[in-house]
Amino acid sequence: MNHRELCALAAAWLRRPASRSGPGCLVAVSETANWINREIPDAIGWRPYGHGRCGSVIVEVKVSRSDFLADAGKPHRREAAAGMGAYRYFMAPEGLIGPDELPDRWGLVEVNRRGQLKVRAGHVLLGHRDGDAWRHECNEYAEICTLALCLNRVGDPQKVQDRLREMGNIVARLSKRNEELAARNKSLEREVFALRIPPDGSDAAEAARGLRARVPRRA
Repeated sequence: MNHRELCALAAAWLRRPASRSGPGCLVAVSETANWINREIPDAIGWRPYGHGRCGSVIVEVKVSRSDFLADAGKPHRREAAAGMGAYRYFMAPEGLIGPDELPDRWGLVEVNRRGQLKVRAGHVLLGHRDGDAWRHECNEYAEICTLALCLNRVGDPQKVQDRLREMGNIVARLSKRNEELAARNKSLEREVFALRIPPDGSDAAEAARGLRARVPRRA
């Protein structure tokens, strides 16, 4: 797999739930720049919930040893707090990077020849336990700018928000109407079950006609 394909794979892994050894990010994008620190993470995602797990996660894709060794010389690596990512990972072909070569608090995701992923190090291996031991101080300002750029490319977020609110109101009204109809249906079922030939011997059909008259017609 080439670098771009691995970046797409990294973004998909960021969205993978914790139950499948993923970070559980709600939003993840690949190769997106910002104008604050000029960092272009190969993939970055955000998880807005989960004690000790919320925040940003970056993945740096490496397809060669020289690329991996050169990464340490980047300005946002020399000063770790200037970089993005509360949690940080390398993704590389199997055997390219040894776990003992990782910088402090960096995780590692390996990709085999069939494109299958294996997490070798990182906070996702802790399950539901707190991952603060793997957490970095990060450049949240640069991350906010990156998110703003992504939203701007998608379109007007207010229109999306208004549409979601409108759809929520429609669903609420339909749900309420459904509950009313369900209650009415149960009431009619009880009446039908209770319908019997009257003791005076009058025709039960007459009682059934009276019941039908009380059933509302479809609009």
